[in-house]
Amino acid sequence: MGYRITADLLLIAHLLFIVFALLGGLLILWRRWWLALHLPAIGWVILLESNGWICPLTPWENQLRRLAGEGGYDGGFIEHYLIPLIYPAGLTHQVQLLLAAIALLINLLIYGGVIYILIRRAKHKP
Repeated sequence: MGYRITADLLLIAHLLFIVFALLGGLLILWRRWWLALHLPAIGWVILLESNGWICPLTPWENQLRRLAGEGGYDGGFIEHYLIPLIYPAGLTHQVQLLLAAIALLINLLIYGGVIYILIRRAKHKP
C-alpha cells in the first residue's frame, strides 16, 4: 500500500511540475524569485521533449507501482496519461517536438505579458 501511495504522490508531483513548467511564469507577477525556479523547469521540459527523452520520474513511478504489485506502463508520463486525452494515436518524436514548441510558445507569451505588466507597473509608480 505504501508503494502505491508513493507512486500516486509522485504522479501528482509530476503533473504539478508540468503545470508549473507551462504556467509558472505567471508567478513572477507575484514574486520575482519564481523566475529562478521557472526558467530551469521550462528549459528541462523543452530539452526533454525536443530530444525524445523520458522524464526520470516515469521509471521511478513504474518501479514503485511494480513494488506495489501493479503493472507499470510503457513510454513516458505524457504518453501514458496526457497523450491519450489529446493525441489518441500515441507519442512520436514529432509529437514531442510539437509539445516542446507549444511549451516554448506558451512561455514566450506569458513572459511577454509579464514583462509588459511589470513595465506598466514601473511607469505608474510615484
